[in-house]
Amino acid sequence: MSAADIVIAITGASGVQYGRRLVDMLLQAGRTVHLVISPAACQVFLEELSLTFDCDPFNVEQFLEKKVDDETQSRLKFHHHQDFLAGIASGSFRTAGMVICPCSMGTLGSLANGMSTNLIHRVADVHLKERRKLIIVPRETPLSSIQLENMKRLVDAGAVMLPAMPGFYLRPESIDDLIDFIVTRICDHLDVEVNLTKRWGNEA
Repeated sequence: MSAADIVIAITGASGVQYGRRLVDMLLQAGRTVHLVISPAACQVFLEELSLTFDCDPFNVEQFLEKKVDDETQSRLKFHHHQDFLAGIASGSFRTAGMVICPCSMGTLGSLANGMSTNLIHRVADVHLKERRKLIIVPRETPLSSIQLENMKRLVDAGAVMLPAMPGFYLRPESIDDLIDFIVTRICDHLDVEVNLTKRWGNEA
């Protein structure tokens, strides 16, 4: 365990590509990633990417759809969404932060109302109470007043609300460019250096 560990949760909203790309980039940056995937997210992976993967045991190469070395595999720690005995469920487990990417409105509502019915909810609650970084990446449109109020409650509690709203000022040429824009912004808030996109004001 290290304070450099990062928790990534992928829930059942459209845009699971963001979460998978984020995991990949954090592993490439040498970070240890604790990954939790909700059952609804698995359904979205199938619908959006035609991707199925085993969760028992979890296969990182199947998840990332590419070969990875043993050292990289060892830094991906998968946790079942109902495993409340996982270390990350405790406030004594140190991390550099947690990202829920993408975050469904159901998950958002549970967090805003202090409900912990699965490991994702519990770990997010831990990060709020311990005043650790919690980055929430909602992906929904339009938004109801209830959803907006839930977002405000979580921001007031200390979370960073980072909607999946990619910018177009860098003139993206592909869907991957749009994904990388959001992943870069998330990594900025995690203080993880990645080189995915140009930055505004940089000529290179």
